[in-house]
Amino acid sequence: MTELCADFGEYLQHARVQQRLSPRTLQLYTDGLVRLQGLLADAALDVRALNLAQARRLAALLHREGLAPKSIALLLSVWRSCYRWLGLQGRIALNPFDGLRAPKAPKPLPKALGVDDAVQLASHVPDDIADSRLEARDRAMVELLYGAGLRAAELIGLDVQASGTAAGWVDLQSAEVHVLGKGGKRRSTPLGRAAADALREWLVVRGQLAAPGEPALFVGARGHRVAGSTLRAMLSTRAVSAGMPAHVHPHMLRHSFASHLLQSSGDLRAVQELLGHAHITTTQVYTQLDHQHLARIYDAAHPRAKK
Repeated sequence: MTELCADFGEYLQHARVQQRLSPRTLQLYTDGLVRLQGLLADAALDVRALNLAQARRLAALLHREGLAPKSIALLLSVWRSCYRWLGLQGRIALNPFDGLRAPKAPKPLPKALGVDDAVQLASHVPDDIADSRLEARDRAMVELLYGAGLRAAELIGLDVQASGTAAGWVDLQSAEVHVLGKGGKRRSTPLGRAAADALREWLVVRGQLAAPGEPALFVGARGHRVAGSTLRAMLSTRAVSAGMPAHVHPHMLRHSFASHLLQSSGDLRAVQELLGHAHITTTQVYTQLDHQHLARIYDAAHPRAKK
């Protein structure tokens, strides 16, 4: 199993180089394989001869350990992918995880900020600014997350200039953001005035921080591409400083972008294109958020709705 994990890990690293996998996805695959290796060792099972019944028992073990259905589904997806790769390599004859599904769980609605809270967060200026250059960077990142609906990985992957190796870039002249989304799918998103202004302010001081030859649009204090953990910590701290009522993470601003667009336009197809969703059903969840918003307005304003 150790040898197979190493081989599959090498394959994943190659996929990462080709920009088909984000660092977070790569880490999830690695953690999933380590988990599988431990379960197989504990049960004295042969990785090459694993059958459907044994695979079901492994899934049941995860359930008995108290893992949430979503976590079980993620692990099964990793294991299924690994065995699919082994099959393509001719190293196994059967993928025991094909057709094996995790227990169903209710799908929670995405958490989005209200319009006023989102605008307040985007325009917030902290009282204690330690470095005005990093503050310019942070404001530009928040504006892009909310103003363009980018995923955290898409934002971090932006380069200053378009090139053959760039995962994404910003074209200020045409007011567009070009990103490489999930599954290697490229899309372009309009860049709003507030985000464009914030980016211009950041670009004025970026050269004071960026290491020589660093292509990344957003860099950290050491001059290299900003890390996902830095982005999450910054946004959480900024939200508290702005008086937000709940913990704010990067994807919440993407949800807010989609929800607010849908509330204003009602154009589900346009929102799907802007988010880069492959299927309209993924975007339809935001119609439920819109319905909740309308229901709150009705309950608060209509005479017949009041108790």
